[in-house]
Amino acid sequence: DDPRLKGGVMGGLPIYDPSDLPVLAESLGVHNVLLALPSASRQRRNEILEHIRKARVNVRTLPDLTALAQGRIAVSDIRELEIEDLLGREAVAPRQELLDKAMRNKVVMVTGAGGSIGGELCRQILRTGPSSLILLDQNEFALYNIDAELRKLAELYRHENMQIVPILCSVRDQDRMEHIMQSWRPQTLYHAAAYKHVPLVEHNAVEGIKNNVMGTLVTARAASKCGVSNFVLISTDKAVRPTNVMGASKRLAEMVLQALAAESASDRMRTNFSMVRFGNVLGSSGSVVPLFRQQIKDGGPVTLTHPDITRYFMTISEASQLVIQAGAMAEGGDVFLLDMGEPVRIADLARKMVELSGLAVRDEDNPEGDIELSVTGLRPGEKLFEELLIGDNPETTEHPRIMKAREDFLSWPELSRRLNALNAALDRNDMIAARATLAELVSGYSSTGEVSDLAFTGAETNTAA
Repeated sequence: DDPRLKGGVMGGLPIYDPSDLPVLAESLGVHNVLLALPSASRQRRNEILEHIRKARVNVRTLPDLTALAQGRIAVSDIRELEIEDLLGREAVAPRQELLDKAMRNKVVMVTGAGGSIGGELCRQILRTGPSSLILLDQNEFALYNIDAELRKLAELYRHENMQIVPILCSVRDQDRMEHIMQSWRPQTLYHAAAYKHVPLVEHNAVEGIKNNVMGTLVTARAASKCGVSNFVLISTDKAVRPTNVMGASKRLAEMVLQALAAESASDRMRTNFSMVRFGNVLGSSGSVVPLFRQQIKDGGPVTLTHPDITRYFMTISEASQLVIQAGAMAEGGDVFLLDMGEPVRIADLARKMVELSGLAVRDEDNPEGDIELSVTGLRPGEKLFEELLIGDNPETTEHPRIMKAREDFLSWPELSRRLNALNAALDRNDMIAARATLAELVSGYSSTGEVSDLAFTGAETNTAA
């Protein structure tokens, strides 16, 4: 890529212009290209990859070709193309003073610590150096994995005195949540525990709403009772004008925190509640990227739910850093939005992944191609595009990638009454009443299909038979 080297010789081999790659690939039988440009900007790497697509070669990446030649890294360090390279977005370096304010030398708790976002939050928090890191999850295996990983990281960063505390618990268990917080006295809490897979929650609506809404309420009340200073909810762009139970439940969780923040606004010792809303993160569980990669390895087809569907994407590390920084700026009841960049058309992403694997898409224009893109239809509750803002009044903050919204909400007495009604409907499995209450509470909620709970449909089927 350095124009000064083009036409030269290195190790007895000629150095070619990257623009000649399509011709060279054909004439020299090139099948694999190693991208060794660790210092290049993401935008420049994206430009190079866009050009390479025409060559029909398999592209993989190396941290540093010089390091390979010197034996500091091995061939095993050659890895699959990072999907971030296809998005062309540069991460903004985190502001250390905001990270320190939220975590350094503090007791920090993360619920849902074994999940994709929760786990990455834990990694970022550990680097900053809290006094104790409380990991809370109801999934035993996920908790075991993140605990083991973090203990190794603590050794690496020489945090010998840091306590890492793995606790098995459901966020809906009020007595246990209060006991844990009274015992450990966390100062900052990141609430990442949630059911997030749209189709699964659509067909397990009772558990989804109870976990995402009532679990948030239980955790928030325990935090307030036990003197937690800062409580940050991990939210989602699917909470905006939701078409599914998952999104509606997350918006209702936001409203719970907004109402509690307003209720305690005059209390100087109150818990500072805030929430951070963002879109898809790369590499999280259920992400399309690992699914597409596996489908390409299997020979296709690559499945799309709609040819025009778009999504916002952000790396999981950038999202976690911005969550921490946003929480550190909170004043109470804040709804923060992360700047997700431009939305990505999923069909274009799939095509790029196929072509940068050295294959061609099979379609009407190229019936002899290798991988077909198959459209399966939108899944229950799925939207064509996502939004981050309900209104049209985002405010800027001191951070260029973090905005703030002013969203309407109900007062706590009114919301509490409605939540009791919702909970009662869920307890008796009355999905018609539960769905109606969700629609009344959540602005713009409109379900695109039948909301059900598979735990009970078998009994209904047997009764009908």
